[in-house]
Amino acid sequence: MADIIQLLPDHVANQIAAGEVVQRPASVVKELLENAVDAGAATIQLIVKDGGKTLIQVVDDGIGMSPTDARLSFERHATSKIRSAEDLFKLHTKGFRGEALASIAAIAHVEMHTRPKDEEVGTYLKMEGSTVVSQEVAVTPIGTSIAVKNLFYNIPARRNFLKSNQVEFRHITDEFHRVALAHPGINFYFFHNGSELFHLTAHSLKKRIVQVFGHKTDEKLVPVREETQVVTIEGFICKPSFAKKSRGEQFFFVNDRFIKSPYLHHAILSAFEGLIKPEAHPGYFLYLTVDPTSIDINIHPTKTEIKFDDEHTLYAILRSAVKHSLGQFHLTPSLDFEKDQNLETPYAYQHKEAHLPGVSVDPGFNPFAETTTRSATGRLYKKGSPEGWENLYMGLESKASREESFSSVHYESETISGSIFPHAEVQEENDTTTFQLRRKYIVTTIRSGMLIIDQSRAHQRVLYEKFLRSMTLKETLSQQLLFPISLSFSKGELTILKDMKDHLHALGFIFGEEQEEQLLIKGLPPMIGEKEAEEVLDQLISECSMESSSTNFSQSDMLAKALSKSLSVKTGDLLDNVSQLALVNDLFACKETLLSPFNKPIFITLSESEIDKKFN
Repeated sequence: MADIIQLLPDHVANQIAAGEVVQRPASVVKELLENAVDAGAATIQLIVKDGGKTLIQVVDDGIGMSPTDARLSFERHATSKIRSAEDLFKLHTKGFRGEALASIAAIAHVEMHTRPKDEEVGTYLKMEGSTVVSQEVAVTPIGTSIAVKNLFYNIPARRNFLKSNQVEFRHITDEFHRVALAHPGINFYFFHNGSELFHLTAHSLKKRIVQVFGHKTDEKLVPVREETQVVTIEGFICKPSFAKKSRGEQFFFVNDRFIKSPYLHHAILSAFEGLIKPEAHPGYFLYLTVDPTSIDINIHPTKTEIKFDDEHTLYAILRSAVKHSLGQFHLTPSLDFEKDQNLETPYAYQHKEAHLPGVSVDPGFNPFAETTTRSATGRLYKKGSPEGWENLYMGLESKASREESFSSVHYESETISGSIFPHAEVQEENDTTTFQLRRKYIVTTIRSGMLIIDQSRAHQRVLYEKFLRSMTLKETLSQQLLFPISLSFSKGELTILKDMKDHLHALGFIFGEEQEEQLLIKGLPPMIGEKEAEEVLDQLISECSMESSSTNFSQSDMLAKALSKSLSVKTGDLLDNVSQLALVNDLFACKETLLSPFNKPIFITLSESEIDKKFN
């Protein structure tokens, strides 16, 4: 029998390994930034073009590399971080596998300029697909500069699976945030398509958070500090009033390494229990320092998953530390009620004793007496004549009519949240063919039986097609604001809004001149109020930042979905009969009536035969 097992060639093995290490351009950014940090750099520059598809370049002023080290760094399992297996349990560096540069070089064009501090000239190395094209002496500054061009050039299928430039750029920004927040003592610069996005100078941890997420973050932060034998916790949590429905400002760092831990995230949620809504997520920037021997980070190539020796103790310490900070800074509700100044005792009466009120009784009072009597107190009591009793009922009919008119206002009944459609003529009660069930479904009749419609999904479909039509046909309807609204956003959030500016303008948003971390709004779509503008834009930003948003057909599709989700009626909203009927009519005027924009069924039908079977 012939042998069938063979060793794979090096370039094939490198491409297989690259599939685990390099998933998208953001993976390259992460590996290069961490290498620059390990090199002891004081200043790191990140230069990106076209969402990382064309160019990713990281320039640092670290220790640099010799010609031999420069060439050897692109070999698999070649690293300067560890020497033996025991070093895996006392890691103080970001990388240790020696796979990053080899994987990157296998699927891209790489150019490296490097020079150590004690050398007058450096080394220039050029590689294409794990093959060294050239290596020569070059004049270059102290440190290392690595440029990665044409990512996945030799794996076209993998390149085709990359998302749009905007989506890939947002992932790169997330990785940049994680590295920059983990090392506030390093200067960071971030350039995208020739424009500077971030200029982060070395500062304290709080200043670095404010630099990354904007000045409005300063008022949100509450410090956390706890030191035990197991772990040292420091950092900041956001006030409960700033909790958001979407995740975005949740950061865990263990020994200056960003990690993802649903278990520890649950500890934070339990500490905020009762202070935020169930669907909201609090923001936090927590830095945990533990013994390197008590954790294992050699689980996944991305190194964002860590195994702890004693997770239960860490959970309890983290939860108590956050609760302590919430209580220490008076963010938890107090048991003391607010005092009413009207009930305060004046100073002049503080030492006076209370006097019992006097009670006087008239012993001569007889309600059944026919004649007039004089009481001891001098009051005159007289029994009224029964004549004129008809006067008691005069005006009663008009009073009843007034009470009937007042009853239509429903002062003590559940108030209707309002009509979601333009006011139409109110139909007679007998003409109404719909009713609302559990404030969630709209039930109406059809010829074959009964139709049950999910009101939220139906309204999402109506708004979704309306927004798409507005963006496609450029049918701009805008409500001009007498006083423009100024909203604060971080640089990353402003970049996302800038990418959507044309589509937002087509919907009716009118923006003024852009200022640093400020967005001026001069006009809004008619269906969005001034108080809802910030919430709607925050929802749009969070939807764009989420991975699921990249699965949409286009940016306009994503925008229409996000707006329809945030502006549609929700489960629990009470609709009047006119709105119910208008929603049903608008739904069946849509091109697609079966599924919501998120591919969920909108309605179900119950035929008359199915209803009859229930009674049999």
